[in-house]
Amino acid sequence: MTDPTSVSGYLIQEEPFYAQQANEIALFEAAYKNKIPVLLKGPTGCGKTRFMEHMAWRIQRPLITVSCHDDLTAADLVGRYLIVGGETHWSDGPLARAVRNGAICYLDEIVEARKDTTVVIHPLADDRRVLPIEKTGELLQADDSFCLAISYNPGYQSVLKDLKQSTRQRFVSIEFDYPAPSLEAEIVSKESGLDADMAAKLVKYAGMTRNLKGSGLEEGASTRLLVHAAKLMDAGISPFEACRGAISETLTDDAEMLKAINELSASLF
Repeated sequence: MTDPTSVSGYLIQEEPFYAQQANEIALFEAAYKNKIPVLLKGPTGCGKTRFMEHMAWRIQRPLITVSCHDDLTAADLVGRYLIVGGETHWSDGPLARAVRNGAICYLDEIVEARKDTTVVIHPLADDRRVLPIEKTGELLQADDSFCLAISYNPGYQSVLKDLKQSTRQRFVSIEFDYPAPSLEAEIVSKESGLDADMAAKLVKYAGMTRNLKGSGLEEGASTRLLVHAAKLMDAGISPFEACRGAISETLTDDAEMLKAINELSASLF
């Protein structure tokens, strides 16, 4: 029977491909060595999650990822009592499991979580490195190898969904953006198998859509979407149809904006 408290299944066995943009690897390693939590910020699909997977493989720690949302409660993170076979048992949540086992807990899009949930991480994100479990009365001390990492997209900030200073000033921040065109083309080609020339055209197309941000689009094409389009193209889908299915139809439902984005694609492909 599988041990429900084990985190061995979260170990990443093979190196995830990641192309470094600046000094983010050294910065993360220095923060981890000094037991400082890490905040990743940047646009959707720019590589934050892949970076975390790469770093988890690099430092050989299990990676427990939590996708934050409006209904995420403190109990979802910390744990709760469950009735099993007529008996009541305590069950650790993902955060408590990571703390107890020295894993990395990555809270993706932290601003999507409820404010009362976010406060739970505060004692873990300062020198105390403890997780109070109120329902059991336990004060859980983080293992030396435990790491707390969170991410968010500053482009979606609002009064209601902003990261409080009381939270963000506990972290070392690493800023991400879309890679430089030559590097992004290399990433797209590596991830999809598409030839370098077509990958470069896709990156050029992405730049055109990103220039429309704030002028009808919330976000331009991410590196992730480019990889999706490239995989379709490598599978034999025409470039125009691949871009329409993987990029333009994904970015917007507005008919006029769709027409404009598809015309940009047609001009290249």
